Amino acid sequence: MTVIKLLVTLLIVAGLFFARTLWKLSIIRKRVAREIGETRVEKIKDPGSVQSLTVLPLVDYYASRDDLKTEAAVSYHIAADGTNILMDVGANGKKEHPSPLIHNMEKLGVRLEDLTFLYISHVHLDHVGGMREQKTRQFSFSAGPVTLPAIPVYSPEPLKPSARNPGPDARVINEPVVLADGVVSIGTIPRALYLLGYTVENALAVKIEGKGIALIIGCGHQTIERIIERARALFDDPIYAIIGGLHLPGGGGRMKIGPVDIQPIVGTDRFPWNKMNLDDTRAAIEAVKKVNPEILALSPHDSSDASLDMFSQAFGDRFQVIQAGRPIVL
Repeated sequence: MTVIKLLVTLLIVAGLFFARTLWKLSIIRKRVAREIGETRVEKIKDPGSVQSLTVLPLVDYYASRDDLKTEAAVSYHIAADGTNILMDVGANGKKEHPSPLIHNMEKLGVRLEDLTFLYISHVHLDHVGGMREQKTRQFSFSAGPVTLPAIPVYSPEPLKPSARNPGPDARVINEPVVLADGVVSIGTIPRALYLLGYTVENALAVKIEGKGIALIIGCGHQTIERIIERARALFDDPIYAIIGGLHLPGGGGRMKIGPVDIQPIVGTDRFPWNKMNLDDTRAAIEAVKKVNPEILALSPHDSSDASLDMFSQAFGDRFQVIQAGRPIVL
């Protein structure tokens, strides 16, 4: 009888937790819809431009070389003429020192002291250095001492450096802003995510002289449709390239809790019984086709191999899977 009572109690507690989670998601969805409906952006009148742009993936799920470490996380080194940007810092899921980021930076010849600024796309564990960092609103490069030079740090939410990796606090940027000649933060776009809750994410736009806009995206929680809509509102130039994560894990995500594939559940604003699937990938492909970029490079850290294959079939030679160590030169 005691066992039955315990099971009933556990079922009631689980049911209440589930009901509360769904209620919170509904509230956040309404908030996001209201904020998006009220958002107005104006054209960037003089963003400047760059002659060349190279995106060197430092951390991702796949690598181009055997001597590089991989994880389901993101960090990119972005060289836009003389501006050197580090976008996101990976996850360091094994809490190593050196972390995959620092290890790969050393192998690829990228130095912290050469950076112009650090840009955090959003405050999730695979972009700020781990789950602890996500919970405590910190960013961390490694599990041991690493000192960030006195450069600007930009984030969509308040963010402090880890005690192991001291440096400047992040400056919060939510509105579209020119960060360097030709380099624009497009402004945050909110999203309600199951379990992860209210999420705001930034992305970079780089104007390449004579070519157009290159969009560089962390996870794409905003959805590619809304990112494209924002870019069109900010620029008259065509979208020349789309690079980064679009969170399309239909057919098999990269993060699991036991046997449960959680990426299709936590990466959407839908209820958990309506998880992400390959229909979402098809919709994203149609949205990208409308702007017809010359270059399309997608991160495997949050998109399944099935989704990547669908993009490859749709875009042919214009498409590539992002790999740590393989530069994307525009």
